[in-house]
Formats: sequence, C-alpha cells, structure tokens
Amino acid sequence: MKIKNNIAVSENGFVFNPASGESFTTNQVGLEMLNLLRKGTDKEAIIATISEKFDADASLIEHDLNDFSEMLKQYHLHQHEES
Repeated sequence: MKIKNNIAVSENGFVFNPASGESFTTNQVGLEMLNLLRKGTDKEAIIATISEKFDADASLIEHDLNDFSEMLKQYHLHQHEES
C-alpha cells in the first residue's frame, strides 16, 4: 500500500489530509508503520522492523498492520495502485 504524497505527518503522530481537511492522531507504532509505508517499504519488512523496534510478536504486528491499512483506506489516505 502506498500513502498519498500530500499527507502531512508530524513527529508526534498528528496526520493531516489536505484534500479533505481531516486530521487524525496515531500512536508510536502507527506512526512508524505510516512512515515505513510512505517510504514504500513492503509488508514483510515493515513487520520485521516494527517487531524488532518494539520487541513485539511478528504475528501481532502483522494483524495490527492489516487493521491499520484498512483504516488508512477508510480515511482515503492511500494512493490507488496502478495495475
């Protein structure tokens, strides 16, 4: 999943979508996921990075990443993938 380029993200987890004017906040894990997604990091690498950085179980991180990705889609923060 790729995040739209115009989404503003602060260092403390404040997320702003200028297209809609909506803002959101996320915790440290969500912020790390969002930053990795913005860099184009693949799912497996995100899971490994978060798991190591936060000393968490990879299967739990995968579940959280899937949930977080769905939330990003609901708020239209993702960029549509071209086939």
